[in-house]
Amino acid sequence: MRVSITTLGCRVNSYESDAMAGLLRSHGFEVVPENEPADICIVNTCTVTNIADRKSRQMISKCVKLNPNAKVVVTGCWSQRYPESAMGLNGVAAVLGTSEKNRIAEICAELMESDGRILRVHDIMHEHEFEELSAIAEGRTRAYLKIQDGCNRFCSYCAIPFARGAVRSRSLDSVRKELELLEASGFAEVVLTGIHLTDYGKDLGGVDLADAIDAAKGLNGIKRIRLGSLEPHGLTDDMIKRITADPRVCRQFHLSLQSGSTSVLQRMRRGYTADEYADIVQKIRSCYKEAWDRVAITTDIIAGFAGETPEEHNETMDFMRRIGFARVHVFPYSRRSGTLADKMPDQLTNAEKSARAQELIALGRELERCFLERMLGSEESVLIESKHEDGMCFGFTDNYVRVLVPSAEPNTIVDVNIKSITEDKNGELSLLSDHCR
Repeated sequence: MRVSITTLGCRVNSYESDAMAGLLRSHGFEVVPENEPADICIVNTCTVTNIADRKSRQMISKCVKLNPNAKVVVTGCWSQRYPESAMGLNGVAAVLGTSEKNRIAEICAELMESDGRILRVHDIMHEHEFEELSAIAEGRTRAYLKIQDGCNRFCSYCAIPFARGAVRSRSLDSVRKELELLEASGFAEVVLTGIHLTDYGKDLGGVDLADAIDAAKGLNGIKRIRLGSLEPHGLTDDMIKRITADPRVCRQFHLSLQSGSTSVLQRMRRGYTADEYADIVQKIRSCYKEAWDRVAITTDIIAGFAGETPEEHNETMDFMRRIGFARVHVFPYSRRSGTLADKMPDQLTNAEKSARAQELIALGRELERCFLERMLGSEESVLIESKHEDGMCFGFTDNYVRVLVPSAEPNTIVDVNIKSITEDKNGELSLLSDHCR
């Protein structure tokens, strides 16, 4: 039986799709690319914004249209929040929540043996155990390892806790075993990921994110450990010191901001002020002493949050300059039903949100170029990702800057001299380099 998997959304979803693919293969299914004919089409959905909801529905409809005789299985965050809507879509054979992925093979087998439909979506708020999934992604140089799920924060704009439930952490023994598998598979870089990575271990007692990093000790084949998105609250001074003390931890910290205005942060229920965020950034950078300016602080910002005034928007612009982000991901505010922010007064129009988003994006590009300029003339280590027909390769530095390298083999780390900045036809910035002599 041929099965395709289409993934929308975050790195956690990508990891879970890879894990489902591995489970299916181990049970005799053939996993094929999403654009090929299949007997079963799995759509792993996202619900982070209204656009994500729409894309999830569109992708389901596309799968039904391209594979009219296939069984379509809908899983992920959107189906967890809206199972009835998912079941109501034409051609859908099964709807699963976010805690059913480790049973995907038996569910697919059940589907092929009958003409019935399946609905398995449980109350995620009653889930207290971490769902053990193992994912060895084929054809990649960077491996992802999901060590945490769920979120206890309930920011006023966010629907993810309703789809992912409370914080649940992978045991340290399990983290170690997965890291050993990844090392044996030849991965030089591992990315630790989760829904609220900073809260890793809160449910285990006496364990935190630094301990998960320590689980890689002695695994010398793993050259880099990259951290997924981090929340400022929960990053203690001790955690920062322990995390940055490991030389394998990449000098890129994606520290989610959402707004540079303290009054907006309060309405968002983010749990910190702009100054407190800046203090955390300073503590991270100070751990690298004279190399602090090569530490990439990347972030997410929501444009046009409920009630955001022009002055608050300008505060965010000023704060972006103050921090000097290496890269900024900007999202226009998306109202989510069931959240506190959806009922807040003074909602901005789509045009206002879009205009502010464009201003933030433009400033983010300026800051990114400034960060790249600081790297000119430096010597950097680059993990090669792929090789083009002309022999040119590209890869990423540990601070997650894309670098073009004259020639090298994929999945190797090479030392290069940074020469200049280049921009492709899509406006993406990269660094040009030569091999060190």
